[in-house]
Amino acid sequence: MNSELIELLENCVTDRRRDLLSSILSKRTRYITVALEDIYQPQNASAVLRSCDCFGIQDIHIIENKNEYHVNPDVTLGSDKWLTLKKYNSEENNTLSAIASLKNSGYRIVATTPSPEYTSLENFDLAKGKAALCFGTELTGLSDDILKNADEFLSVPMYGFTESLNISVSVAIILHHLTLYLKSSSIHWKLTEHDSLEVKLNWLKKSVRNSETIEKKIYSSKNR
Repeated sequence: MNSELIELLENCVTDRRRDLLSSILSKRTRYITVALEDIYQPQNASAVLRSCDCFGIQDIHIIENKNEYHVNPDVTLGSDKWLTLKKYNSEENNTLSAIASLKNSGYRIVATTPSPEYTSLENFDLAKGKAALCFGTELTGLSDDILKNADEFLSVPMYGFTESLNISVSVAIILHHLTLYLKSSSIHWKLTEHDSLEVKLNWLKKSVRNSETIEKKIYSSKNR
């Protein structure tokens, strides 16, 4: 069913568009994912999404406990429509819900914060398995729930008087370093065939104006 819909939708876009989607899809990964906890500043929240898209990170996990996550379209420049945003906002403790979901999907929880046990960015071992990079607010950082359940702690080396980076800058630096390493490694970081089809279908639906009509026609013909 999905393959048939994909084929029909691909016929509705230009060859250039189809090639662009395929090229970007081939560079997407779920080996690294990003989890954002209670980010409340729209500019920072939006800049993080833009960086994730630029570096090929497909999934963003958004934890809303005290703060609702708002996006500024002038900052994202449409990047959020190409990402898979997974929000956690229906539980009493959405942080624990997100951690459980990520661990169940095989991710190690990596808290990006200074800690006596931290690993410096250049020494972080991606070969150990999939990593969920967790970022908190600039004001309070990550919650105790993430810090207590973290498998590892990751920090960006700094040599000035200031002790921390803006969150969007921190995300960009870490993703740039890790994705460069990932793409030059022997790690199987690319999307599975199933995931590729899922993401491609979602992208095509957003690229074709009347995609819902086409999809309804297919379903109705199948149910006759």
